[in-house]
This record gives sequence, structure tokens and C-alpha cells, in this order.
Amino acid sequence: MASSLDFDVLVVGSGLAGLTAALHLAPTHRVAVLTKRAVSDGASQWAQGGIAAVLDAQDSIDAHIDDTLVAGAGLCDLPATRRVVEGAPGCIAWLRELGVPFSLEGGELHLTREGGHSRRRIVHAADATGAAVQRTLIDAARRSAGIRFFEHHALVDLIAGGGTAYGAPVCAGAYALDESTGEVVAFHAPVTVLATGGAGRVYLHTTNPGTATGDGIAAAWRAGCRVSNMEFIQFHPTSLCHPEAQSFLISEAVRGEGGVLRLPASAGGRRFMPAHDPRAELAPRDVVARAIDAEMKKHRLDCVLLDISHQRADFLHHHFPNILARCAQYGIDITRDPIPVVPAAHYTCGGVVTDLQGRTDVAGLYAVGETACTGLHGANRLASNSLVECMVFARAAARQIADTPVRTASSARPCRSASAHAADPRGIADRLDGLRRLMWERVGIVRTGGDLDDAAGRIVELRRETEALYGSARVTRDLVELRNLVQVADLIVQSARSRLESRGLHYRLDHPHPAPRAAPTLLAPLGA
Repeated sequence: MASSLDFDVLVVGSGLAGLTAALHLAPTHRVAVLTKRAVSDGASQWAQGGIAAVLDAQDSIDAHIDDTLVAGAGLCDLPATRRVVEGAPGCIAWLRELGVPFSLEGGELHLTREGGHSRRRIVHAADATGAAVQRTLIDAARRSAGIRFFEHHALVDLIAGGGTAYGAPVCAGAYALDESTGEVVAFHAPVTVLATGGAGRVYLHTTNPGTATGDGIAAAWRAGCRVSNMEFIQFHPTSLCHPEAQSFLISEAVRGEGGVLRLPASAGGRRFMPAHDPRAELAPRDVVARAIDAEMKKHRLDCVLLDISHQRADFLHHHFPNILARCAQYGIDITRDPIPVVPAAHYTCGGVVTDLQGRTDVAGLYAVGETACTGLHGANRLASNSLVECMVFARAAARQIADTPVRTASSARPCRSASAHAADPRGIADRLDGLRRLMWERVGIVRTGGDLDDAAGRIVELRRETEALYGSARVTRDLVELRNLVQVADLIVQSARSRLESRGLHYRLDHPHPAPRAAPTLLAPLGA
């Protein structure tokens, strides 16, 4: 161990959830924000559509709640859902106070509509809402004397030990790899907030950035936290399908503003969503993703087409400048041409179990944002509910932390010494590629018991190999990410095998109907 640092609060992750928590705590606490790459490299930066909030006189809190419950297919937690929906307008006001440049129309916030919403309630900054919000929060955080950033510090593990009178697990901070030095640093803090995002990189095709490797979920599991609903991986129906385009999604708002899904001319060119669901292109994401998947398999296609070219060019330039520019880079003029799209892993609806204050099963450890499972999303996240969830629960966690007496740091097990032996990077990359292909082929949009059993057996062997490698080789970011992705893949498969029904994002050909009673999947570590 090269060094250690002490703070009042350690926030792991610099997306909307992490920065919201840090900004609310900074006036009274010394806050360290760890981020695996640069501060702006998380998934929040990539969010296009917007933030759902009831701001129109024709809308209502109950309508937003009902839309969320319908999308969640019977598994949403009602208190969590109400907490988020009621807190959303205040979060928008906070962002406006900070200076986020939301799109206006006639001097008022422009509200758009997305799939699954019965009203226009999506606040946005053109088609790059996440980037606009992130820039504003990063600027505010950098101006705060109470916040210190540690970029290019990868979470290795939590500092956990038995610290209570009953031997219950307690978190006292985290170990992180400083990539500039190759050293593992101990960050000691009586409170740690995990805001590391989801685990989309466990799949071959994903809209997520390279940072989305399930680090917080895996570390919390190893520390003794339960996880819930890990089988519910949302596949965004429309990511750009082009050999040179990586991880670029075509916002839900394109369909909200009239975009239609068609087959390529070689397969007849017809619009197909009305045949799958009466809500057509405005059906929830799980319905649209399965429809596209079915049409692609039926016609042996690499992609389908999303067509918004019937809208005026000036409308598209105003509402979708980012999408228009990115597509133009690949020779696609969306004012004239349909956009080739394919489903891709997009959002982890499950995660670390928390209460309404963001607290986990481990004392001193909180989880917020996509890392957490609050119960809001149920079996399928409603579009644009994720960014507001980040803020509502990050604020709740900050209030709880501020109201909790400072705890003395517990005794902690030491981090193992780094070995002089370096793991073969090619071997790590091959294992990672094999895992992602396995998850895509066996644990994707449509599943079967046989595929899940096969995946489970292969993951057991991969876990054995990875843990052996981790125990003997020098710690690197690639090795840590492989270890975490294998662990998260195991949790996804365990959860999917146990759910003998089809519900929301989890669709099994051998159990095509929902069970009479909806119940969350809950996994607990051995000894927890």
C-alpha cells in the first residue's frame, strides 16, 4: 500500500448521482470524488432524451406514477415511485438554479414526450440533456472548496470489516488504483457513496460508455450487500447500427416526435410496430426491443430502420442537432434518410438493495443512481425516470448522511499487496470478449432455461480463472473490470434462472407468461 487519504465522505463515481450527493454534502463535509476515467466520462454524459417531471397543468403526479407502474410490469415499489415523482419538479428547479440550459419554447420549458408516457413531461436540453447537466454540475463541483476530485482512480474494493457490536459489516472507505502511478491507495471515510453506474459492458452490444462495468454492484456484493432484480436489463430499442459507430443511441424522443420503425426495402419496407402493440412506436422500451428483435430474426436482418424524415428539416435541426450531426458523420442525412438501428444493452434496472435514504445493508455504505435498486423501475424502467432518480435519492442520501452522527472508522482488512507479476492483457481481453458474447447470445432480449444453464456453467469456470488471476497478478484496471463484470454476469444469470416467468425486460420462451403474483428477485451473499 503506497498511501492513504482521509475524508468525511467518499463518493465513487462522477455522474449525476455522485455529483448531486457531493454538491449537497460539500458545504459541511470534506468530500472526495473518485472517478475511473475523466470526470465527464460516465453514462450521465451520454443521456440524450431528458428528465421526466410533472410541470404541465394538464399533467399530474398520479398520471406519472401510473405510467411508471405500467412500465414496471407490477414490480415497482410504490413508496419509492411516489418519492421520485413528487421530488422531480424540485430537482428541475435546482438544476435551473445551477444554470442548466434547458430547451425553452415561448419562454417556458419545452416538454417533449417519450415511450410509455401519457403526457408531455420530458424536460430536455435539445437532444444532449445529460451532457448539458453534467457540464453544469462539474463546473459547480470544481468551484466547491469542499470537493476534491481524483480522476483515473479505479475502484478495486471496499474497505469492509466487522465493526459493530454484533459483527455486522461496516464500510470504512475504499481501495482505488491510481492509474498514474499503478499504486493502490486507501481512501478512508466513515461514509462511502457508490454512484458507479450500471453494467451494460457485460454485453457485446451496449449504448453504455466503457466505464459501465458494474464496479459498485460487484464491490457491494463482496462487502455483504444484497442485490435485487438483476435479471432486468433494459435493451434500448434503437442504437445506431453502423460499423464505425460505437455505443451511440438514437433517443426515445425521436419516436416521441413521430419517428416510425420500418423494415428495410429488402424485407418489404413496411412499418411493423402497430402489428406488435397498439401503442406502436410509443410502447415501452421492452416491447419495442422485443418487436425489433423478432423482426430481425424473422427476416434475418442486421438492423431495422427508424424514419423521421417526414418532419421538417428545421424541426430536426432544432430538436435533434446531436443525433443529426453524429449520423451525418456516417453519411446518414436524417432529414432525408431513415436511420439504421439495433437494440443494445442500455440500463441495469436492478442493483444494490437500498432504502429510501440510499442506505445499503452495510453500515456507512450508500448506493445511488443506476448502481442501486430502489424499487422505482420494477421490471422495466420508464424512459427519462433515471436521471431524476439519481437526484432524488442522492439528495435523500446527503440529508441522511448530514443528520447521522460521525462514526469512528472500523478496523479494516488490509488490501493484498500488489504482485510484480503482470497479467497478459491479451488473455484478459479474450476472457472479456468471451463473457460479453456469452451474455449476448444466452442472456439477451429473449432467454430460455437451457441457455441460462449453459451460461451459468461457463461463468463458474470463468470466475474460477479470473479469481485465480486476480489473486496472483498485479492490479490493473482491465483486470479489476473483468473481475467485476464476471461477478455481475453471475448475478444476472442467477436472477434470470430463478424467475420462471416472463415479465417486463425478462422474457423466457419456456415460460412466456407472467406469474399470478409479481415478486422481486433477491440475492444475498453467503454469510450475509
